[in-house]
Amino acid sequence: MEKDIIRLIQERGPLTGAEIIDILNCDGMDLWRTSHLSENLITRRVGTRYLRLDRRIQGFARLSPSILREFLTFTAVGLQSKPAALAKKTEDLSSHIHDVNKSKLDLAFHLVSGIARGIENELGDDNQICFIIGGDIAYDMAHDVPRPERSTGKLVNGSDMDLVVVVDDQFPEYLLKRLDDAIYKEKYRLLITPHLKEEIDYIVKNLSRVREQVRFDTFRHMVACKILQEGTLLYGNEDLFRTIKALLVKQGISQKLAELERKARDFRRNAEIQLLRGDSDGLKEENLYLFYPAEESEEFE
Repeated sequence: MEKDIIRLIQERGPLTGAEIIDILNCDGMDLWRTSHLSENLITRRVGTRYLRLDRRIQGFARLSPSILREFLTFTAVGLQSKPAALAKKTEDLSSHIHDVNKSKLDLAFHLVSGIARGIENELGDDNQICFIIGGDIAYDMAHDVPRPERSTGKLVNGSDMDLVVVVDDQFPEYLLKRLDDAIYKEKYRLLITPHLKEEIDYIVKNLSRVREQVRFDTFRHMVACKILQEGTLLYGNEDLFRTIKALLVKQGISQKLAELERKARDFRRNAEIQLLRGDSDGLKEENLYLFYPAEESEEFE
């Protein structure tokens, strides 16, 4: 396989893991191992790694992107003898990812700002609402690789939009339902519109629910806190957003998540060593979870 990869890169220049697989029709794990163990090849990843919570792992902490997703989408493979070509490829790859992320962020903003304007004139002076964007988009790491949406199995355009909507405790119940219905309709519209095929994962909750979740005492609460911790304000009341962030700080959530991320980095390093050293066939059955993506869907169910 190494000779085939080298020949391909000599002909076409540095390529992402996904581009190599498409051409050589090879196994992802075998390609990953060969690319990292070869003395003639060099890999360069772009973007950042960040905490992801996974029930399958003791301590729950792993890094995202997964080893496979990172290699396929966020890594370029080139020749040791031609570093300049690899640098250009990684620059182009980084620019593409930023453009994809901006497009998804702009779409999310357009969606929620329209929904919010539809109810703002019915809100009292004391009512507050904020829309928080988390997940891949919060880290400027959204991708556009087609993947099946969980509930329908239909292909969507890469990373979903993780949307957390928080309202104050006095928020009118009828407006809360209207808000939820409006977001759901947009979720359905984006899924079925052929030129979009985007997925929204969302949750609507009040501040009391956030206060309960910052106890950090269940897996679901941990996931909710992680999303709030990484999330940025997309639209809405800045005071409410700051209140939420202050709750996380007060309960020591930032430090707890930082410790989980440290453990996740150790886990990732050890997993990669194990995968590189181990027998490929055995690893495919015993340790698939080390290589493939995990989903943090519980907050949005």
